[in-house]
Amino acid sequence: MDRLENTVRPYAWGSTTALPELLGTPPTGEPQAELWMGAHPGAPSRVERAAGSTSLLAAVSADPEGELGERTVRAFGPRLPFLLKLLAAASPLSLQVHPDLTQAAEGYADEEARDVPLDAPYRNYKDTNHKPELICALTPFDGLCGFRAADDAAALLDGLDVGGLKPYVDALHARPEGDALREVLSAVLTADRDEMAETVAEAAAAAERLATENPAGPRAGEYAVYADIARHYPGDPGVIAAMLLNYVHLRPGEALFLGAGVPHAYLDGLGVEIMANSDNVLRCGLTPKHVDVPELLRIVRFEPTEPAILRPEADADGEELYETPVDEFRLSRHVLAQGAGSRSLDGGVPQILLCTAGQVVLRDTDNGTELTLDRGQSAFVPADERVHVSGAGTLFRATVAV
Repeated sequence: MDRLENTVRPYAWGSTTALPELLGTPPTGEPQAELWMGAHPGAPSRVERAAGSTSLLAAVSADPEGELGERTVRAFGPRLPFLLKLLAAASPLSLQVHPDLTQAAEGYADEEARDVPLDAPYRNYKDTNHKPELICALTPFDGLCGFRAADDAAALLDGLDVGGLKPYVDALHARPEGDALREVLSAVLTADRDEMAETVAEAAAAAERLATENPAGPRAGEYAVYADIARHYPGDPGVIAAMLLNYVHLRPGEALFLGAGVPHAYLDGLGVEIMANSDNVLRCGLTPKHVDVPELLRIVRFEPTEPAILRPEADADGEELYETPVDEFRLSRHVLAQGAGSRSLDGGVPQILLCTAGQVVLRDTDNGTELTLDRGQSAFVPADERVHVSGAGTLFRATVAV
């Protein structure tokens, strides 16, 4: 077992207080958006080994089967296939979508063939992998996920009574849902920027008015959300694109799975996030970064979906699993009570264990060594080690589903 030393990423949308409060560290006054736990090359965790401090990436590279286990290496190659994060959003992240495996491979090959530099700001594909992800709320958590039904999106836009939105309302009513959503998203993202900025400003003002003048109205809460997004991204076409998506509110312990092709954005809150180890992101708006509209339209699934909020299912041993349809990661939770006895965690696979409340003790069942995790601390358990956990606290367990 290795206690992890992790890197905080200071993205502008991050909270200045949520991560320091969880980690028990003083706020710096700067945004602290994400704490990365894993072997991602961008910010690998560090571990203490016999030869001294080393990155988890280097440790895995030196002995893939010893660290990851034969099953994991056979399925995903000699790398940790997931990245675990604590994510603390104080303002909306970019509206985005991720490719599936085939799309990622095709996109990467195309950009390589065209000699697009890997670090170019207009490059879409940094690798050939997909990037499914799961966010589990530690605090009340707000986000956007998947397209609304076309009629519902039309009603939301029509309720703002903004002339610049009328063509989108008409299009949403006039065509089959998938075609209508594609047409409207494309039109919003390719419209004249000055004209769109004016439409966004009018829509934001109308949303603010409807939310404040009639707070008990049927859409007041949704309009308040979109007005807040517009305050963070004035004039951004992504504000209108966001209105095509479902608003989702998670209570602590609830989670949301985001598969390929599903547009989404996190808005506010603290959560545990796990994802396949990839950097492939296509942005739709709410960002100053590159938006590749033709490639985006190739990737997005224009299918109205009702967001499926996940609640963990407990097995006989008390492990609460967040079920997802991918193999690269598996996220579960143990809520431990003092004096209730220890629980055994299956070995043979790599594990990252994160304590988010109380205090948890990890005990190696082979040599009897122990490691105590306080709130915000984490550990890596190689595949060839087996552990028991006990204490009084909440422990998230990240591993693979093979």
